[in-house]
Amino acid sequence: MARIEECILYRDFENGEILKQITFLIDRYELTGEKEFEEEKDIFYKSVGGLVEMAGMYGFSGNLWHNYLTFLLVNHENAFSTACEIRGAVEGSINQLALHDFRIFKELYDFDLQVFDRVFHTTCCQSLKDYENINGNSKMFNQRIRDRICDMSKTLAAAATTEEFMKDMVQFYKDFGVGKLGLHKAFRIEHVDGEGARIVPITRIAHVKLEDLVGYQIPKQKLIENTEAFVRGRKANNCLLFGDAGTGKSSSIKGILNKYYDEGLRIIEVYKHQFQDLNDVIAQIKNRNYKFILYMDDLSFEEFEIEYKYLKAVIEGGLEKKPDNILIYATSNRRHLVKEKSTDKLEIAPDDDLHSSDTVQEKLSLVYRFGVRIYFGAPDKKAFQNIVRVLAERNGVHMPEDQLMLEANKWELSHGGLTGRTAQQFIDYLLGKPVDE
Repeated sequence: MARIEECILYRDFENGEILKQITFLIDRYELTGEKEFEEEKDIFYKSVGGLVEMAGMYGFSGNLWHNYLTFLLVNHENAFSTACEIRGAVEGSINQLALHDFRIFKELYDFDLQVFDRVFHTTCCQSLKDYENINGNSKMFNQRIRDRICDMSKTLAAAATTEEFMKDMVQFYKDFGVGKLGLHKAFRIEHVDGEGARIVPITRIAHVKLEDLVGYQIPKQKLIENTEAFVRGRKANNCLLFGDAGTGKSSSIKGILNKYYDEGLRIIEVYKHQFQDLNDVIAQIKNRNYKFILYMDDLSFEEFEIEYKYLKAVIEGGLEKKPDNILIYATSNRRHLVKEKSTDKLEIAPDDDLHSSDTVQEKLSLVYRFGVRIYFGAPDKKAFQNIVRVLAERNGVHMPEDQLMLEANKWELSHGGLTGRTAQQFIDYLLGKPVDE
């Protein structure tokens, strides 16, 4: 069997310790057979324990050895995997180098770890071959990603040839991408001292669909048109969703992400205090094959805050061309984002700003950097009642309509007024009541 150290592209795995341990054991087995092998027992048990811990961490079931190998392959970002992500098969000599590495991995898939049960007189590997997890939940992945890896491990194990193995991997990279950016939909930013900005997956996000937002057909259609143009390579604009609180602005962004994730759309959530890291983040994603939305929720600035200047600079760009795979989407309750004072419009402001009109224009200019501005207004009474009616039907709330409307009207008077959020909170309240009430 070829040695894992002979791989060219697939090297230096982030979670590769178990791989080193088991390939060492395989090499020893092929060298000595089942003789004089007892001194490696500690390495064997450590690797088995590592596979079980991985299963607990990521929710894997089935053949844990195959799951682990698949986990390594789908997460490894290299010249071949990143070239294939979203686009599929590529031309060039790199295919021969990838085939060389996949030949080594196919041998690892084909190797039956149960030979170690005979060597070390255990039944551990038999358990690893058809492992039943005590808890299907994952601390690191959502169920969709976990199932995708487990299914892919079965596909790769069934490949008859190295060429088929490689074809399956290329198809996976085309369908889902590679690494954290491929497997996950949404991300946040962490600033690490000495390292700069780090993009971190958000493993638990609400699976909201645009259809879940009752009404707002025109705003949703504008958002769809702009996003669809973006993910399909046409010209698109930065987008600002503004209007009353609780009207579905943030939910619409989540719905857009879920709608176009399969076409390569990803979202990175950014807060005001992280604007200084934006150039670092953009440098990390500008050459990838995904389409990225930098998402700023509930964006607004007080008069003393200057972060909006960082944002303007990023949107406008400097000498470097703005990447085609990045847009900025923001939601705000303020139409103009930056708080204005009545004194801003005075000819000479109290703080002796002799060029107050320039100051006003600087504050207002940020909103004009968003080529698409979509208004989400609070519903009127009739629209609010329709939202309540639709949500009650979706959630199985059975109540005479006149009673439902009466209770909804009482609820909104003391819980935030006529908004979609208030309607959802009212339905949640009804669902949470004891059945006998």
